[in-house]
Amino acid sequence: MNDAKRDQFAKDWDVIVIGSGMGGMATASALSQTGHKVLLLEQYQTLGGQTHSFSRDGFRWDAGIHYLSGFAPDDPYRKALDWLCDTPIELAPMGAVYDYLHLGDTEPLALSRPYEAQIRDLKERFPSEAETIDAWFDAVHKAREAALAVFQIRAIPQPFSEVIEWWKSKSIKQWCGRTIAEVAADISDNPQLTNALVAQWGDHGGRPSLASFAVHALVAHSYLECGAWYPVGGAAVIAEHMLPVITKAGGEVRPGVRVETLLMEKGRVIGVRTADGEEIYADVVVSNIGARETVDRLLPDGHGEDEWVREIRSFGPSLCHFSLFLGFEGDIEATGATKANHWLYPTGETDVIWTDAPNGTPPGMFASFASLKDTAHDPGPKQRHSGELIAWTDWSVVARWADAPPGERGEDYAAFKAQVEEKLFEQFKAYFPELAELVVFKEPSTPLATAAITGHREGAFYGLEATPARMLSDALRMKTPLKGLYLSGQDVLSPGVPGAMWGGILCASSIDPKVMVRRAKAAKES
Repeated sequence: MNDAKRDQFAKDWDVIVIGSGMGGMATASALSQTGHKVLLLEQYQTLGGQTHSFSRDGFRWDAGIHYLSGFAPDDPYRKALDWLCDTPIELAPMGAVYDYLHLGDTEPLALSRPYEAQIRDLKERFPSEAETIDAWFDAVHKAREAALAVFQIRAIPQPFSEVIEWWKSKSIKQWCGRTIAEVAADISDNPQLTNALVAQWGDHGGRPSLASFAVHALVAHSYLECGAWYPVGGAAVIAEHMLPVITKAGGEVRPGVRVETLLMEKGRVIGVRTADGEEIYADVVVSNIGARETVDRLLPDGHGEDEWVREIRSFGPSLCHFSLFLGFEGDIEATGATKANHWLYPTGETDVIWTDAPNGTPPGMFASFASLKDTAHDPGPKQRHSGELIAWTDWSVVARWADAPPGERGEDYAAFKAQVEEKLFEQFKAYFPELAELVVFKEPSTPLATAAITGHREGAFYGLEATPARMLSDALRMKTPLKGLYLSGQDVLSPGVPGAMWGGILCASSIDPKVMVRRAKAAKES
């Protein structure tokens, strides 16, 4: 490599961020506001990762957002989001009830904020389990604190983080090191109550038998404390409000650019090479494409951090999913649609996924109606609305088509998708028969679409699996062992958009501590 050429390009960008999902945008925005010139690269043609939106036949859906937790006015999450944006995003509240649980043949159970309301509703449904319910929510509070300690450990320099790790070791092991199912078994011997308490595990993509209880506690707490919110105008407004921060600071955002490898010199990451052969240099490179994807796809030979790579590769992917995007015409609220989401478990069992698709019946499904949550949505004279059904599944059901490009997967794949669509809609119709009559558009999506858009291994919706091993790992720090390389997004913090945002902010502060000073000052002034 010519030194003069490297110097020429190194001066062009202070930071290169790979991946424009929430974590990548947050890192790029935070660093842009502290004087860094940032280049943001995205392999997909649409920016925003799983916060982007798309349209068909006049209907619009969000790729990954169904509701947001922790973004109430004056909440730290909301202030952080406002700071990251060129102008604040308007978020509409979904109301006190944000989810309904349909467990077997029992009456739907409303899940509402704040804590006191949900505890009261559960005690009314399970009057003999008052002490158990109190014990569960006490555990949620303690587990959340343990998770926050883990995140603090990952974000600060190692000598200081070791002190926190020693101080909080017992709590971290107790709450982060056990699964949801293990904690539930210690607290409750009532299977009906247990199923109700863990039913929302799809919000972080970790099955109760596999996921860390602390991850579940984080998500549950955020809804109970701050309610549920939806971006006015749809999820795409997030990128629309955040990306100008980067460009106004002299940075640049490029869609349709796939990074092929990291460039290294003398043991340090100095830039990237794109799939079309362009070499771009920077002092710092941030990967927001996922920790496993980073080590599998971007690291060049001879990087010298084999032990770190082995630990990253020890984590499996989170679950993948089917979606059925629905378009309605008519009064959908009169026929059963709500702002609140619906978790549908026909047998009452909640630790279930659809492993034999397209055969059998989806044992669990999530129904969401985005247009009812969006106060900017105009249904028009035909009362047009959008909705989505999600069913969690296993990659094995689509693996045989994974190596074939879209449009070349054959008639058997088309038949497979048609059967999936039929089964999902049958299940939806069983719960909402009148609402189903208003459907005028249907389009299914398989895990292969998630893999293509996000680049996530095996179509993992939430990145790495949310297991105790992941929570206890020392490998998932923002600052990697490779000098000049940092990780951002949900893999270094917690699954979902809020976790990805804070992962991005903490990544940025690991690169430049002034980020936290600037954010704190902005929060105080707001």
